[in-house]
Amino acid sequence: MTSVPLFTVSETNMAIDSNGRSFTLTLFVFSCVFAGREAEAAATEARIPPRILGFRLEKSETPAATSERGVVQVTEGSDTLFRFYGLHLSPDTSKILGFTELYTSDKEDDDFGAILVPYNRTCPDISKDIAVKGSMDVRNQNTSGVVNLQIKQLRKSEVVKVFGLCIQDPQDKEWYMLDDKDGRLRVVEQKKSLMPLWLQVIIVSFLLVLSGMFSGLNLGLMALDPMELRIVQSCGTEKEKKYARKIEPIRRKGNYLLCSLLLGNVLVNTTLTILLDDLIGSGLGAVVASTVGIVIFGEIVPQALCSRHGLAVGANTILVTKLFMLLTFPLSWPISKLLDCVLGQEIGTVYNREKLVEMLKVTEPYNDLVKEELNMIQGALELRTKTVEDVMTPIGNCFMIHSDAVLDFNTMSEIMESGYTRIPVYEVERSNIVDILFVKDLAFVDPDDCTTLKTITKFYNHPVHFVFHDTKLDSMLEEFKKGKSHLAIVQKVNNEGEGDPFYEVLGLVTLEDVIEEIIKCEILDESDLYTDNRTRKKVAPNKNKRDFSAFKHESESKVKVSPQLLLAAHRFLATEVSLFNPSQISDKVLLRILRHHEVIQEIKFNDNDKRSPHHYIYQRGKPVDYFVLILQGRVEVEAGNENMKFETGPFSFYGVMALSPSTLEAAPRPRLLSFKRFSLFSRLPEFRSPSHLSGLNRAASLSGADRTESLSVSGSNSQLNNSIPMQQYTPDFYVRALTDLQFVKITRAQYQNGLIASRLDSTPQSPESGHNTARLDPITPPSTTTNIPITDLGADSTPMENGPDETTLLLLNEQNSPHTANHHSQMENSI
Repeated sequence: MTSVPLFTVSETNMAIDSNGRSFTLTLFVFSCVFAGREAEAAATEARIPPRILGFRLEKSETPAATSERGVVQVTEGSDTLFRFYGLHLSPDTSKILGFTELYTSDKEDDDFGAILVPYNRTCPDISKDIAVKGSMDVRNQNTSGVVNLQIKQLRKSEVVKVFGLCIQDPQDKEWYMLDDKDGRLRVVEQKKSLMPLWLQVIIVSFLLVLSGMFSGLNLGLMALDPMELRIVQSCGTEKEKKYARKIEPIRRKGNYLLCSLLLGNVLVNTTLTILLDDLIGSGLGAVVASTVGIVIFGEIVPQALCSRHGLAVGANTILVTKLFMLLTFPLSWPISKLLDCVLGQEIGTVYNREKLVEMLKVTEPYNDLVKEELNMIQGALELRTKTVEDVMTPIGNCFMIHSDAVLDFNTMSEIMESGYTRIPVYEVERSNIVDILFVKDLAFVDPDDCTTLKTITKFYNHPVHFVFHDTKLDSMLEEFKKGKSHLAIVQKVNNEGEGDPFYEVLGLVTLEDVIEEIIKCEILDESDLYTDNRTRKKVAPNKNKRDFSAFKHESESKVKVSPQLLLAAHRFLATEVSLFNPSQISDKVLLRILRHHEVIQEIKFNDNDKRSPHHYIYQRGKPVDYFVLILQGRVEVEAGNENMKFETGPFSFYGVMALSPSTLEAAPRPRLLSFKRFSLFSRLPEFRSPSHLSGLNRAASLSGADRTESLSVSGSNSQLNNSIPMQQYTPDFYVRALTDLQFVKITRAQYQNGLIASRLDSTPQSPESGHNTARLDPITPPSTTTNIPITDLGADSTPMENGPDETTLLLLNEQNSPHTANHHSQMENSI
């Protein structure tokens, strides 16, 4: 076991104290050595002179900068901080800094003066215009320092002065210039304001107002052309008239006013920019400020105001405008005269027709014109731009009448229902218009006369007015205003295809069409069927529909023939057909038969179906009981076993055997008569003519005994009917229409009634019958008469059992009535 020496506490403490003193001693030794070395370095640096390499502008209270040439530029009378760069700089280095004067100029824009100065190595003297204040603030290991330089005021004749940096040599105490270019300092004169600040603010504000006034007046006054000012003086309000009278004299001098306003505006804007540059002290700031001020307060606001109230603004500033016109007279008046010579005198805004129409359309929401007034104005302005072809009624939609038409009740009713007062009359085809019929020409025409239309048109001979399709509406209106005609036929020269050119009728144009185009609205009267003749838009259904049937006689023929043709048929039957000889049927009865509405008939020929059943008048093997006389048209007859065919024309007759006496025994006169109120060959509840009623009452007044005595004849009606067997005639031929036909068709019943009426007409009446006529009630109902059956003689029928039918009796009534007899005698005389 090894023994370890043991130390006491006191020995341990003594060792620690010994170690601490030795560490402190060592640290002290090192500090002394370091301090000695620093002192030695400082002494060594103090022996090395500082070296200046260059300087730059650090801070300035006045405008200062470095030019593009690299020369530092400062303003006179300012304290400026410069940073110098070099080696071994110390706070005392500021003592060896100085500046010498190199160049002086009285021009502010002398940028090359600081560079073109000849280089001189030595500094002859140090200028006192730049003083170094205080010591240098050294930084960055003695390589840069900041020095405060005080720049003094330049002399009055000096605008720019150039200084050079000089460094004093510590050994020989001489001043040497730094180098050729890096040590140059340019001092410029401090800019002074032209006037006090408050005055500049007032002038700038005033110039902005003038700029706005010139700009607004340029827009407001020049927009009011002389023509508009004359209009305002005539039809404006009292204020507008007053304003227009003030402005109109100077507005007549348009170019002079324009030049004065523009010169004043340019002068004010340039002056404003200069003052802002002096006030702000920065060119860029002056440009920005002047641009914003002129745009907002000199352009936008005044022009927006004067564009709406230019008349009022121009009138209230008229004195200022005249003043500037006077001030700018030397320059603006010659320019205005030159403009007058080059551009001509100002006339003003003149609107043509198209511009006026468009202006009315655009300003419709803002003017006080109602829609109808606006349409009339537009229609009148557009009248010259449209032709008759634009407003005419096409020929296919025109209501026209053929010249061969007969003015019977149906034709005249059709004319009245059309609602037109002037109707074109054509021949052959609708495009060949030869006459114009005025409805008033029909005032003295009786439909019963069946006068031909050609007779009326030739009598009045109204001129037919033709116009070409490219005729303007204003020219057409002038033609209508002359009163020659209010209807014109529109035609054009058709030179298409081969052959010679010809006139083609396109349609009709009337005064109403032109007026409707002017007022831009359709004119509807009580007879119009269409709201627009071009679009064919109909009016409300049944609005203007008229029924003229109340004026039509019930027994009027459905087919109209002329009185001449009716007379010819009457004479032909009476002379050429033995059955209608006056010895068989009297002339008056025959004429009444021909006037019956079912006797004269017609057939419309269908070219598409020539063998149509309705074309046949007679068919082989088909029994008939009627006689036919052809009045107009042609028929084909096919007869015999060989089916021989031949054509015949007017006044050929067929079916005589259907009425031949061989099938009819001589009928005795009846003894008993029955009377009822029925018209000829057809039943009718009542008469419209008093003469018919009087005749009927006289006939109806006979009692049964009186009738037997007054009309006593051999045999009876029942005996007649029983003695005449009904025999039908069966033709062995065909009769077929080849064209449109008009023919007389008399049935056996009608012929029988004619025979009986003729015989009764020739029988004299006793005075007792007339006496008895006055004693009976004139309105005896049919139920109180003798119960004798009545047969409709318009169809196939036989005589009645107890006496003649009512048609025969009506013929007697008409004969006995003085008024009716007189009417028919007048008709026969007219025929």
